[in-house]
Amino acid sequence: MKIVKSLPPATEATGADTPAMRLFALLEVIAAKDQRYSLQGLVEETGLPKPTLHRMLQQMEGAGLLQREGDGRHYGMGTRLRRLAENLLFNDSLHGARHTVLRRLVEEIGESCNLTALSGSEVVYLDRVETAAPLRFYLHPGSRVPVHCSASGKMFLAQMGQAQRRRLLANASLEAYTASTLTDAAALEAEIQRVRKNGFAIDNEEFLPGLLCIAALVPATGESPSNLCIAVQAPVMRLDIAKAKTLLPALQRAALALSRIDADAAPARRAQA
Repeated sequence: MKIVKSLPPATEATGADTPAMRLFALLEVIAAKDQRYSLQGLVEETGLPKPTLHRMLQQMEGAGLLQREGDGRHYGMGTRLRRLAENLLFNDSLHGARHTVLRRLVEEIGESCNLTALSGSEVVYLDRVETAAPLRFYLHPGSRVPVHCSASGKMFLAQMGQAQRRRLLANASLEAYTASTLTDAAALEAEIQRVRKNGFAIDNEEFLPGLLCIAALVPATGESPSNLCIAVQAPVMRLDIAKAKTLLPALQRAALALSRIDADAAPARRAQA
């Protein structure tokens, strides 16, 4: 049986009505919207019979592509699917062009810079260029930091709707990594509102003692929210909040350059789809 209401164009065009393609089409339905799906909700969304959907969900849950939420009724992205998405970002053909932007930014400002993406309730480092300065913090690509105590994480939270943000943070531990970590939900929400207003975020020794970071969102090129941030990190003895703000114009220029790279690649990606 075919997914009726939300059949992806590629499947529809090729007529590839195989078990694997039906599972893939169902994954696309689940990933396309910012909401948790129940079995009944998917029946209404896709038009598939409940027994068929139940079997498909069990298959994907067993494979780690989906995971059941705490209430036992709703489904979200599984660990294996998140890793797949991250690997695609790591190995993206745009990596070289993006790395050049990072390298030039480091040459301009003299501090380490990184490119990050949101993965669940964590921020994952997609790329990083280190400063030549002898005193620095080493955070290699693939490193993960909690969303609530990183500058990039605050940027990702700030572009979410309040319901989506609350849902994400409800399943995240607001652990104190330093004395400066925001562990109170109300205080974190107030910080997120400041970030939304200012258009940048700062991690002032909230994840690692002695480390300050300022981040800006890479503007999205389509209708979906951005899942890329660019950030500058340095020891507090070289970078305080006031100095970090002076780096913001360079950071924002780099963010726009990264956005243009994605925009230039969009037509080719659509042609390959």
